[in-house]
Amino acid sequence: MAPFRFIRKMPHPFKSGTLRRTLVIYLLIACLFPPILFSAFTYSSLHSILTHKIRAGIDASLKQEATGLENVLSNLDFVSKQFALDGQTAERVNAYLNTEKLTEKADMMKEIEESLNIVNFTNPNLGLTVYYNPQATDPILFTNLAVSPDFGVSGLPPFVRYNGASYFGPHRTQYKNSTNIVFSSLREVRTDLDQSVYIYLETNYNLFHQIMNSQWYGMKVSHFLINDEGDGIYADSGEAPFDGSLLRWDMAASGDKLYKGYYLFGYESSQGWKLVTAVDQSVFNREINAWIWRMAALIIASFGFAIVLAMLIWRKVYGSLRKLNKEIVRMTGDRESPVSLTHVEEFDQLLRNFQVMKTTVNELIGEVARNERMKSQLEMEKVLSQINPHFLHNTLNTVQWLARSNGQDDIDRLLTLLVQVLHYNMGKQSLIVTVRDELGALRNYIELQSFRYEGELAFVIDVDEAALSIPIPRFILQPLVENAIYHGKSKEDGVIRIAIGMTKQGALRLEVADNGPGMDEETASRLLGKDGDRPMMGMGIGLKYVRSLLGRYYGNEDLLVIDSRLGEGTVLSVEIPNEIKEDRDDQRSTS
Repeated sequence: MAPFRFIRKMPHPFKSGTLRRTLVIYLLIACLFPPILFSAFTYSSLHSILTHKIRAGIDASLKQEATGLENVLSNLDFVSKQFALDGQTAERVNAYLNTEKLTEKADMMKEIEESLNIVNFTNPNLGLTVYYNPQATDPILFTNLAVSPDFGVSGLPPFVRYNGASYFGPHRTQYKNSTNIVFSSLREVRTDLDQSVYIYLETNYNLFHQIMNSQWYGMKVSHFLINDEGDGIYADSGEAPFDGSLLRWDMAASGDKLYKGYYLFGYESSQGWKLVTAVDQSVFNREINAWIWRMAALIIASFGFAIVLAMLIWRKVYGSLRKLNKEIVRMTGDRESPVSLTHVEEFDQLLRNFQVMKTTVNELIGEVARNERMKSQLEMEKVLSQINPHFLHNTLNTVQWLARSNGQDDIDRLLTLLVQVLHYNMGKQSLIVTVRDELGALRNYIELQSFRYEGELAFVIDVDEAALSIPIPRFILQPLVENAIYHGKSKEDGVIRIAIGMTKQGALRLEVADNGPGMDEETASRLLGKDGDRPMMGMGIGLKYVRSLLGRYYGNEDLLVIDSRLGEGTVLSVEIPNEIKEDRDDQRSTS
């Protein structure tokens, strides 16, 4: 009874939120993994062996059945050609149809019937044989057996058109005294008459069941035939396991398809038809399922053993964990004191790592203090960095005042535009502006450039009103236009088009196009400064700045795209989201 008392005193192995639960789960995995892996490996091998054996047997039986059916159709084809085209019987039928003498007709009829009997006797796979003229008052001309009163081919299921003859089936025989299932063929007889005469042949009454037989497979199977039109026909007696008209060849072509609980296996004949065998999934997997039940019992037994083993290991580990916890609690009150080891290698390794973490935290705290002391020094440097822009603004304002005093209106306007551009680019506005603000600054820049390139460049701006209020990084458009002017200006009639609009996906698209000389891919790559390339002299530095803006605010420098061909101009485009998330520090003004 002692072992049972021990088990009753053991703590609950799956109490939520405890290390005990985690340890038990991991130990369960460790204990159950080998039998499960063994079962999986065995299942994989056994399943592969059994499946291969069953599939090979089904494929062999299927091919044997299909070969038998092909032989039946070939035999019907051969005999029907004898009766309809080149044989003596076909000549006698033609002579019979062309003579009007009753005595000759009687003799020929006797010879034809004897020929039919001889052919049927020498071909035991043949059944009913009929010469008939569907347009005659009495359509039945010759027959070896009695036919049913409603004899005809219009209601027979079409199977395949092969070697000039039509084949039907499987269907009920048209022999008067039988209900067996047969295949049949219909071929037109070569005659000198205007009316068509046909030879109708059926297979032997028991032949179809001899060919389509589940005993070949050693299990219950269902047969389906697919005719040359792709229509499925149930070929066995009784109720079909599923609607054969819904069956398609691609369901069985691979041999691995599962349709409505049945595995499908197919054979495609060169005569134009297909044979499909359906095997119930439960029948197919009977042996495998029996093995699975045995392995499940083994895994359940392993699970119980793993629970007991896991709890025993937990009792061993729990003492060391409790001691480790006491050391951690003691260390929380004294950040500088060194840890005391437990003399258990695994737990001592944890404590050593904790000591490294304490040392790192102390160093970080010291670094934060040093950074705070440096903050005031950085603020002073920021103020000093404002001196040069302010000096430049003051100097330009002085030159502008002198130009106005001397009546130099062009110089006055040029300096006004230059001051506005510099004020926007180096002023105290937020690093994030709207498209409207960016476009206003760009218009000043374009007007400023017009003084230099008067008559050489034309600027066309196309802006979607819906895009004007969208936030974008400041100073992103001007470098694109600078590049178009610098690299896209032709000798005359230069046009630079600026298009700002929304894409169908809701993104903002900025596009600057020129009709200049264009560039090759290598030049475009160097212009962007990709892959560590040094940017080209000129506006390439501005484009690298744009790429840095895109990387900073949108996480992808490659949003800037150059599309150019020699002699066809250049298009610079940027597609960015219609909103931007910036750091709080970026919203403060800069100078």
